Amino acid sequence: MNVNHFVSSYGYWAVFLLVMVESLGVPLPGETALIAAGTYAGATHRLSLWLIFFVASAAAIVGDNIGYWIGDKGGYRLARRYGSKVHLNERELKVARYIFDRQGSKVVFFGRFISVLRTYSAFLAGTSRMRWRIFLPANALGGLVWAAIYSSASYYAGSTLRSVSGKVDLALGVVAVVVIVAALFAVRHSVARLAEKAEQAYPGPLDEVDAKAAHKPAKPPATPPAKPPAKASDEQAVGRS
Repeated sequence: MNVNHFVSSYGYWAVFLLVMVESLGVPLPGETALIAAGTYAGATHRLSLWLIFFVASAAAIVGDNIGYWIGDKGGYRLARRYGSKVHLNERELKVARYIFDRQGSKVVFFGRFISVLRTYSAFLAGTSRMRWRIFLPANALGGLVWAAIYSSASYYAGSTLRSVSGKVDLALGVVAVVVIVAALFAVRHSVARLAEKAEQAYPGPLDEVDAKAAHKPAKPPATPPAKPPAKASDEQAVGRS
């Protein structure tokens, strides 16, 4: 897909479609479309920076919430059925649940700026049973900040960004390789530790854990202690005597 041609031909609709579909869990070049739109607007002024920001923000939030809903309603079943094709098993699902239970807001917010997480973090948040009232603010804030940074930076860079994009891509590629290699070593050591903690927190299959939580009876409200009877006043005591 020629993203630049697609954006120049369909404008805001191209940005909305690509960003939204990428956010709900399909690996499409949504961020590339946002950068292309900002660059095109800065170079030609045929698109509005504010409208690009608004469209990208709305698309990110809507797409993430659709991805969250899919994950919440059927993500675990999909992961159990097809997860082996991408090396995703019960152990990794428990680690994801453990992380989202404790650091879910941070993962959702910062995941907007990381390629793989931008595509799958909402789906994983739903699959991991992250509460929607916690997911939504982090998701909305991440979408707004992400759209603001990338749309404005690409807009003001304009044609300059186009001329240096090849060198920038090469430099970022080298940095990315170094970071990924370092991350792989760090993750290899931390996953085993996280897996042990996740197993302690969620013993047994996750579907059984969710079933037990769903059928767990609610605790009855605590009954306040009875107040002691009021003492008779001195006058009442004298009257009785």
